[in-house]
Amino acid sequence: MTGSGATGSVTDEHTAPAPPALGRKVGVAARWSLVNTVVMRLGNFATGIILARFFLGPEAWGVYGIAQTVLLVLLSANELGVSLAIVRWEGDPRRFAPTVLTLSALSSCLLYTALFAAAPAVAGVLGSPEASGVLRVMCLCVVIDGVAQVPGGFLTREFAQGKRMIIDGLNFVLSTSVTLLLAFEGWGAMSFAWGAVAGNVVTLIGCRMAAPGTLKFGWDPAQARALLGFGLPLAGASMLALAVVNVDTMVVGATLGNVALGFYVLAFNISGWPVRIISEAARRVAFAGFSRLADSPQALAQGFSRALGVVITGTVPLCVLLAGFAGPAIELIYGSRWAPAAAALPWLMALGLIRIGSELAYDCLVAIGQRRSLFLVQGLWLAALIPVLLAGARLNGIVGASQAHVLVAGGLVVPVFLYALSRGGIGVGRIARACAWPFLGGAVMAAVILGLERRFGDGLPALLATAATALAGYTVCVLPSRGFLRGVDRGERPHRGRRRSPEPARPTRQDTR
Repeated sequence: MTGSGATGSVTDEHTAPAPPALGRKVGVAARWSLVNTVVMRLGNFATGIILARFFLGPEAWGVYGIAQTVLLVLLSANELGVSLAIVRWEGDPRRFAPTVLTLSALSSCLLYTALFAAAPAVAGVLGSPEASGVLRVMCLCVVIDGVAQVPGGFLTREFAQGKRMIIDGLNFVLSTSVTLLLAFEGWGAMSFAWGAVAGNVVTLIGCRMAAPGTLKFGWDPAQARALLGFGLPLAGASMLALAVVNVDTMVVGATLGNVALGFYVLAFNISGWPVRIISEAARRVAFAGFSRLADSPQALAQGFSRALGVVITGTVPLCVLLAGFAGPAIELIYGSRWAPAAAALPWLMALGLIRIGSELAYDCLVAIGQRRSLFLVQGLWLAALIPVLLAGARLNGIVGASQAHVLVAGGLVVPVFLYALSRGGIGVGRIARACAWPFLGGAVMAAVILGLERRFGDGLPALLATAATALAGYTVCVLPSRGFLRGVDRGERPHRGRRRSPEPARPTRQDTR
C-alpha cells in the first residue's frame, strides 16, 4: 500500500524476497509455531480437564462461555484493524508504528469503557445476568491487547515464532496458576477472568522486551487516515468472522439456558482442538507469507493450495477420531456428568474442519486486498446463520444448533469462499486437489470406526485398536499426496534441459479496495 507524501511514503518500492529465503523463514517459523501451539493447547487441555472434573459445573462453564464470547468479538476489532499494517505494509514499519499504537490503544480504551457501562444489559440479553461482573474483568484484556498489538505485529512480520513461544509459555504458566488458585478458592467463572488478565499482562511485557523500541505513541494525521482506510474494512470483516463463530453461544444461552450452554461450550471447545492446534500454527505465518507472494498470482496460488493441503491433511484425522469417539472420549476425559455434550460433538467437528479452510482463505484474501469480498462473505454468513441457529436450537437443542452451523457453513459459505478465491486467481481445481486425498482418507477412517466399533464395542482397548487401524488406513490414503505437500510435486516441476521462462513482474498493487 502506498501512503501519501506526508507519511514519509508508508510503502517503499517493492522488492520481493528470494523465494528460497522466504520459504526457509516460513518453514522455520511454521515449525516453531506448531510446537508452540501444540504445547499450549495440551496445557490448556489439561487445565480444562482439572477445572471441569473438580471445580466447575456446566452452569459456571456457561457463564464463562458468555464472557469469552463477548471478549473474542471485541478483540476482533478493538484496534480497528490497523495493527495488520505492521505485517502487511512494505517499508520500515517503525515510521508509522507510533500512529498505529495510538489508534489501537485509544480505540481499545473506548471500547472497554462502553462495555463496562453496558455489561449488565449485555449479560441479560444473552440470558446470563450473573455474567456481568465476569465480563467487566475479563474484557480488561481488550485494553491490554490493544497495546500489545504493535510489538506483537513486529514479531509476526519477522517470523519470530521462537520468541513468541517463550512469551506464550509465560502467559500460560501465570494465567493457569491464577485460574486454578482462584477456582480452588471457589471463585467460579471469575477465576477464568482474572487468569486471562494476568496472562495478557505477561504477553504485553514479553512482546515489549522481544521487540524493543516499538511501544512509542505518536500521531500523524495523514498516516492515521491511510491506516483507517486500510484497517476498518478488515476490522469489520474480522468482527463479523468472530460473530459467526460465537453467535451460537449467544443463541444457545438465550434460548436454552446456562446449563445447556455449558454442555455446548464444552463440545465446541473440543471441536476447536484441531482448529487451535493446526490452524493457529499456520495462521501465525500464513498471512505474512501470503503477503510476500501477493504480487505473483501463480506463486500465491501454489502457496495457498499447498498450505491448505498441509492443514487439511493434519486436521482430518483429528476431526474424524473426535467425531467417531465423541461419547467415550467425553466420559473418559471429563466425566459422566458432561455426557450430554457428546451428541453435538460430531456436527461441531465437521464445522471445525470447515473453519480451518475458511480461516486460511480469509488470510489469503486479506493478503491480496480483497477486503470488500471478505466483508460481504462474513456478513452473508452471519445473516444466514442467526435465523437457522434459532430454529435449530428450538427444534433440537444443542444438537440442532450444531447442525444449523454445518448446514449454513457447508451449503452457503464454502461456495462463496471458493468464488472469492477464484476471483483472486486461486482456482477450484487447485483447492480440490489439495483436499481430495485427505477427504478420501477421512471417509475410510469413518468407515473403519463405524464398522469396528459395532463389532468390538467401546471398551478402551477396543477403541485404541480401532483408532490405530483407522489412522493406518488414513496414512495409506494420503501417501500419494506427499510430494505435493512437500512442494516437490512432479506435475509442477520444469522438465530437465528446459528453463521455464520467468513470469513477467507485475507492478505493486495499491491497496485501494
